[in-house]
Amino acid sequence: MKNWDVFGIFLLIRLFSVFFVQTYFVPDEYWQSLEVAHKISFGYGYLTWEWRAGIRSYIYPLIISTFYTILRFFELDDPIFLIYGPRVLQALLSAYSDLCFYQWSGTKKWAVFSIATSWFWFYTGSRTLINSFESALTVIALSQFPWVGRGKDENLKFIWIAGLLSAIRPTAVIIWIPLCIYHLLITKYKIYSLIITRYIPIALIIFALSTLLDSLTHGSLVVTPYEFLKFNIFQDVGSWYGSQPWYWYLSAGFPAVLGIQFVPFIMATLVIIKNKDAHVNELALLGTIVFALTVYSLLPHKEFRFLLPLLPIALHVSSKFLSAWSRKANKLVLWAVAIILFLGNVGPAYYLGFVHQRGTLDVMENLREISFNKPNDTHLLFLMPCHSTPYYSHLHVNVTAKFLTCEPNFNGTSYYIDEADQFYNNPGLWIRTHYPPNGTLPSHIICFDVLKPMISDILSR
Repeated sequence: MKNWDVFGIFLLIRLFSVFFVQTYFVPDEYWQSLEVAHKISFGYGYLTWEWRAGIRSYIYPLIISTFYTILRFFELDDPIFLIYGPRVLQALLSAYSDLCFYQWSGTKKWAVFSIATSWFWFYTGSRTLINSFESALTVIALSQFPWVGRGKDENLKFIWIAGLLSAIRPTAVIIWIPLCIYHLLITKYKIYSLIITRYIPIALIIFALSTLLDSLTHGSLVVTPYEFLKFNIFQDVGSWYGSQPWYWYLSAGFPAVLGIQFVPFIMATLVIIKNKDAHVNELALLGTIVFALTVYSLLPHKEFRFLLPLLPIALHVSSKFLSAWSRKANKLVLWAVAIILFLGNVGPAYYLGFVHQRGTLDVMENLREISFNKPNDTHLLFLMPCHSTPYYSHLHVNVTAKFLTCEPNFNGTSYYIDEADQFYNNPGLWIRTHYPPNGTLPSHIICFDVLKPMISDILSR
């Protein structure tokens, strides 16, 4: 298959996912990307505590903000373009990374099949998540990596991409530590010389530029990787948003992300371990997965999306195994396996991408119409767990709006309860405190249906 034909397949799938995937996944898809970009470009939007504390890099939101600014300059800043434009850009990047995955995997048909049918990549590949951006760049970097047996001049471009990823998202270091060690073991250059002339200078340049960019956007000097580690590792703020047992990634996270592809991945792993000398590159990739899962498992706060950069690595391993297996397989068995793998991915892709948790996105269209028609008379009150919906990035009208916050206990207050928990502990009391009788009421309340009986007081008014 020609590269352009393969790219066309990937592009079609990723663009299709932009308009097919209409469900809510995690708050960061909006609050850590689109909302920040909207604030930068249009002057209004909500910045969560992470941005006030300086633990997030502005590089990704600035990319989206640049797109927003261009739309604003040409007076094309329609909400539809603001919502779907960044997703199309991410889809284009994901499609290109899929092509890189195909080339990295030896231009095998099973490589196309594996990455194109992966339910989790279809579900996340066009979302404005920093994890989706990170995963796409990770694949591009891996396609540039000087693997054993590649037979080409040693390409060191991957170091720049790995450095950029580490600046944007410091946890990317977890994946690149074992890979860079492997590079130092197989390089044709002297290790000392390579570290001094490549690794250190590239790291310093990226660190200096990213610190400058973040500080200028933040408004004061901020070293984002340090602040990220301070809050998330040393102070363990991430646990505030939930924690899982150490084995969660092994028992639930990793198998769920791979889906039915977990089966060929396990079979590939057994083959690689049995024939280590013939699969040195794949052995290094398995080591990377094991190392990353081990480190992730030690951190209390766990999420499916954190595993996204490991997904293409696992699919690369399994696709190589399937390619080797298919050469000897019966044609009927081969087609049966392909159909089973395909259907095993279609189910979760459809349900989670089109059905599950779409209400909190659908409601934003109604709220946008209300806000456009009567902006001065609109006062939105979101009575739901914090960040359950997008915000100004999907309204694109500077109306009065309030949602229940859930900021961590930064001051060490005894018996601290965030605003969202205060409300759910006693909805009636919270409402009487914030919206007393004869006081100003919101024009619209957004909540889940199960809450309606608990807020009858304010609804009756």
